[in-house]
Amino acid sequence: MINYILNKAFYALLTLFGVVTVIFFLFNVLPGDPAQMMLGQNEDNEQIAAVKAKYGFDKPLSTQYLYYLNDVSPISFHSTNSEDYTFLSEGKYSAMSLFTLGNTTTVIKSPFLRESFTKQGKKVSQVIGETLPNTAVLAVSAIAIAIILGIIFGIISALYKDKWIDKTIQVFSTLGMSVPSFFSAILFAWFFGFVLHEYTNLEMTGSLYELDDFGEQTHIKWKNLILPAIVLGIRPLAVVIQLMRNSLLEVFNQDYIRTARAKGLSEFQIIKKHAVKNALNPVVTAISGWFASMLAGAVFVEYIFGWNGLGKEIVNALNTLDLPVIMGSVLVIALLFIIINIVVDIIYGWLDPKVKLE
Repeated sequence: MINYILNKAFYALLTLFGVVTVIFFLFNVLPGDPAQMMLGQNEDNEQIAAVKAKYGFDKPLSTQYLYYLNDVSPISFHSTNSEDYTFLSEGKYSAMSLFTLGNTTTVIKSPFLRESFTKQGKKVSQVIGETLPNTAVLAVSAIAIAIILGIIFGIISALYKDKWIDKTIQVFSTLGMSVPSFFSAILFAWFFGFVLHEYTNLEMTGSLYELDDFGEQTHIKWKNLILPAIVLGIRPLAVVIQLMRNSLLEVFNQDYIRTARAKGLSEFQIIKKHAVKNALNPVVTAISGWFASMLAGAVFVEYIFGWNGLGKEIVNALNTLDLPVIMGSVLVIALLFIIINIVVDIIYGWLDPKVKLE
């Protein structure tokens, strides 16, 4: 287990290095001057020059790349010269000094994702910290809907194979996989939030936290979670139904299931004690991929429903070319992908003892 985690950690670092490299060069070849974006309409030549010197925009792209690696790395090197970009100024971030060699100090720190171009110097880590929990709540709710309903309908579909109820479930699951999330979001928002608003009491748009009518206090509105969670959970729900049905049908043909039936166990006992756990392996693998992708793929759903999550923040950052927010968000999502995959591999090994983690 320890060797497995160490190997995964090594490959995770390589993956993150690749992600950092790709997103840096991808977004830094876009047209536009970052210094002008940060200053807005009030810039002059002196201010632009000062901002470029402060953030290292006046350096060659290769040097800026090394600066960015230094910022996001937990172990980084900083100049003792206050005029250099790498100077560890007070308030930039907390760091623990390891040693100083000449004019360079080596420190341990939390990754620095820089500051937003459009939010008056607000740190990207703060922006992500304020929006990621909302996306996590939405993703967990959506995957919970997909898991619970998907397993239930998958079992029903397998038990009534080729009957009308099985065919009906298959039609709806196929339809759920075929319809794009943004179209489902528009349809659900209009139908349940507008047409049937009198009966559902649901809004077309709204986030988890909303201000009251006086703008003084923030309240949690759980009802705003219902529609986006259902829409985001439709596609993984359809996948879980299909996988659970097919996996369960395969398990039903195993010898130990026949033995259990020969012993007189009821169908409910067979499913509960023997069939479901063994049929969950492909489901767990699929769920892990869907859960990770939800953190990145909730962009359209959040934007349409006005859900103040990371996806909506990414859209806003793309519209304003707020590159640090975009790059930081992509990097965090990539890290979450890696963590989730490691956790799922461990769960997979627990479900199936024949799988060895190496």
